[in-house]
Amino acid sequence: MNRIERALESAIFHSRWLLAPFYLGLIVSLVLLLFHFIRQLAEFVIYIDAKESDVILGVLGLIDVTFTANLIVIVIFSGYENFVSKLDAGDRDRPEWMAKVDFGGLKQKLMTSIVAISAIQVLKAFMNVDKYGNTALAWLVGIHVVFVVSLLCLAIVDRLSAASAPKH
Repeated sequence: MNRIERALESAIFHSRWLLAPFYLGLIVSLVLLLFHFIRQLAEFVIYIDAKESDVILGVLGLIDVTFTANLIVIVIFSGYENFVSKLDAGDRDRPEWMAKVDFGGLKQKLMTSIVAISAIQVLKAFMNVDKYGNTALAWLVGIHVVFVVSLLCLAIVDRLSAASAPKH
């Protein structure tokens, strides 16, 4: 029985490597997002009007794509380090936050990024209020508020669980 248990535990332990293709897929999506960013930047530069609102909307669109790319990088690095294996790609360029983000921190970073992306979408809608109806605008604001409340609840729960955790 001990041999079967060891084999089962070994299979469970090594199954974490099944996550690696997911992270490779996220790298591919990051490349696709880069192409989208370059196309959006080119359109922004080539077709920009002199109106301030067009400039602001263009910049907000670029920031939105950048936040999404940052979110993907956070998920790739933190997810791989937390669930698959430590990254041993050299310490010189290693971002400071990589070794410090646990699963709770990853959840907070994800929710913070989602709230920021949602806020940009709401701001873009307000700047283009003539293109949106009141119902669409209300939905955007409502969804953003749900994201903000979710982030606050997550932060409170994490703080309470950290306070009640035994100190080592």
